Amino acid sequence: MKERVMIFDSTLRDGEQTPGAKLNPMEKLEIARQLGRLNVDVIEAGFPISSPGEFRAVKEIAREVKGPIITALARTVKGDIDCAWESVKEAEKPRIHVFLAASDIHMEKKLRKDPETCLKEAVEAVRYAKTLTDDVEYSLEDATRAREEYILEVVEAVIDAGATVVNLPDTVGYAVPKEFGRLIRRIKTEVPNIERAIISVHCHNDLGLAVSNSLAAVQNGARQVECNINGIGERAGNAALEEIVLALKIRDDFFEYETGVETREIYRTSRLVSKLTGISIPINKAVIGINAFAHSSGIHQDGVLKDKSTYEIINAELIGGQAAQMVLTARSGRHAVRNQLETMNYQLGDEEFAKFYEKFLELADKKKEVYKEDLEAMLIDVSYAEPTYELEYLQTVSGTKTVPAAVVRLRKGEEILEKVSTGAGPIDAAYNSVDSITGIDLSLESYNLRAVTHGRDALGEVSVKLTHGDKNIIGRGMSTDIVEASVKAYIDGINKLIKMTGNFNNQNGYYNGISQQAAQQ
Repeated sequence: MKERVMIFDSTLRDGEQTPGAKLNPMEKLEIARQLGRLNVDVIEAGFPISSPGEFRAVKEIAREVKGPIITALARTVKGDIDCAWESVKEAEKPRIHVFLAASDIHMEKKLRKDPETCLKEAVEAVRYAKTLTDDVEYSLEDATRAREEYILEVVEAVIDAGATVVNLPDTVGYAVPKEFGRLIRRIKTEVPNIERAIISVHCHNDLGLAVSNSLAAVQNGARQVECNINGIGERAGNAALEEIVLALKIRDDFFEYETGVETREIYRTSRLVSKLTGISIPINKAVIGINAFAHSSGIHQDGVLKDKSTYEIINAELIGGQAAQMVLTARSGRHAVRNQLETMNYQLGDEEFAKFYEKFLELADKKKEVYKEDLEAMLIDVSYAEPTYELEYLQTVSGTKTVPAAVVRLRKGEEILEKVSTGAGPIDAAYNSVDSITGIDLSLESYNLRAVTHGRDALGEVSVKLTHGDKNIIGRGMSTDIVEASVKAYIDGINKLIKMTGNFNNQNGYYNGISQQAAQQ
């Protein structure tokens, strides 16, 4: 019988620290629900002491999502630990996750503390957290650059204090598999009380070795792997959940371990995280990139047509990304559309489906063929912000010897607002019109456009990163018209900003009558 490896998902905490990623509480809850369907063992819902909004998001996830352990991150500070506990205490299975630096460079340069002080703080923090819950995880930050003797000392001490999980993070992606595996084996064999705790690993991908290091750790005694959907995370990202899970499953002849992950939910989870964070999946990404099951070589194509196993070691249906699909058109009836959604594991109530079908018909009138990816984009293209502004009308003019201009008409409640502006191009002109209508001063930090499917009539999906003062917002929009998709994404970001900060006066950019400058002070 194979040994179980627990999958700890940190997409909502470490993954959201990816530059450009920003999730509102409802989006975090939607991803957490999907992680529940994916059947991960642990969801790290966030770092609640960091902001009131983060605290509320973690608390809501703890209340709503059943099945996985729900954990929150805390420093070795009583206030952090109390906040973490308050956020997760209503969970079906709560955990507090405490961390502190373990490497000399972090202790000396960052904390300005000596190792003995840090060890004392670690023990006291774990001991206190244990008075609140039975399940306490302790992480030795930057463990792969720490002195091994010190690691052994800390691990033994925090287990004695009550830690049920000890985590060895490769915080800066410095480790290599053989070396990291040896460290885990040493902890497994030399720490006298190690059988009272689970060894966990958390690997970053700075040298492209996060998945390899995680698998090496499993082979040497780790039984929890911390990883993120699509490998997102700070800098070069974290170990990719889908790669670890599939490696253990596909190479079960080599790895004597299994996970409880429902692999048929991998594709759906991957796309949801990509759309809500605004971070595109590279086309050649292992397991879930769009080219993962594509073949261009004639020899490869011939082999796959004769037997898929000649060049495909992963069956697309294993991850829920079915290669064969029904193509829908404007003439497809309700039954065909509902059936396709059900094959994709989406269950909509009658009222939800009626609204969705209207959106489907609008798209089908613009496109000749509607693909599974189009349906997914429509399902996920939901703004959780109150739609203060809605796009009523858009017209743009551009050309090689024409001044680009745009007419934009927005609805705000019962009020219709319209502006005409020029710009460097049609999208810039449209954004200038929106700015004039809303009176909100925004900076566009990044703009991403991708085709959801193939063909000249493909659905275009735009994500924009906007900043306003110290606020960062991700807006999303889609349409067969990329200018319209761009404007929808911009308006989506504005609606989120308004919900985040309060109402703006649309004439002179005020929050509830307080000037923006004063509000930011």
